[in-house]
Amino acid sequence: MRSMTGFGSGQASGEPGSITVEIRSVNSRYLDLYFRLPDELRHAEMPMREQLSKALLRGKVEVRANYTRAQTETVEQYPVQRLKDIEATYRHIRQHVPDVTAPTLTDILQWPDHNKSAGELSDWTPLCLVACASAIEQLVEFRSREGSRLATVIDDQSQQVQMIVDGLRSRLPELLIAQNERVATRLKEALQQAFPDGLAHISSQELSERLATEASLIALKADVAEELDRLSTHVKELKTIVGVTGSQGSYKVQGKRLDFLFQEMNREANTLGSKSVNGDMTQAAIELKLLVEQMREQVQNIE
Repeated sequence: MRSMTGFGSGQASGEPGSITVEIRSVNSRYLDLYFRLPDELRHAEMPMREQLSKALLRGKVEVRANYTRAQTETVEQYPVQRLKDIEATYRHIRQHVPDVTAPTLTDILQWPDHNKSAGELSDWTPLCLVACASAIEQLVEFRSREGSRLATVIDDQSQQVQMIVDGLRSRLPELLIAQNERVATRLKEALQQAFPDGLAHISSQELSERLATEASLIALKADVAEELDRLSTHVKELKTIVGVTGSQGSYKVQGKRLDFLFQEMNREANTLGSKSVNGDMTQAAIELKLLVEQMREQVQNIE
């Protein structure tokens, strides 16, 4: 299980210079990639995008990259025309912004050369891919560690759900007896109110219909065994999903599967609450809904 929150960085060096790539990711329904690259590295965006798409499934991912040129050119070797262009640009800016600071030697050496060919600019691409691969590896490790922590939290909460279900199941006979007694009392009171003069003049058909109505109410209100069975089944499925590890394929749509599972668990908890026959069952239904909602909040960060 992997989280969608993470950070990774990578570096690579070569003849053109050195590259640093940083990747940050947060929650998102889909895979959203955002790149913040200097113009010299724009040629590497599409290959880096392909790298990320193969490694990640979901998340809002921001990629930043910076470069430093290799200091191989001396001032005497630096193109004179480019120096003149930099000076002209600086003087033009000072006409409008008098307090602007003069460019440093580092600024001059890294000044973008718009006359460079596409081939020269693409020299940075292999370094970008190496640095990006290293950053992705760190990011995936970070997300996996965070996912393991989330899995532990969800597993603990699912055990609490099972404990509540087992507690209710063990009390079902007791609850059914109490409910039958309660309904019998209600039936007696209802018949006394409907027929204050006694039941002697009531036909057997009328009495049967009245008893059938109350009996259906008993069956509807008291039978929660099915809801408890489904909740137990959902908990088992949850443990199976949370325990999945291995290759990227094992992680596919895991977050979406869990979100659907929690919707079903919440539905069973609602039904359990609607069929409640006493305060204990009502309280158990409330606790189940709270636990399911807590797990649903956790799963929003799962890839």
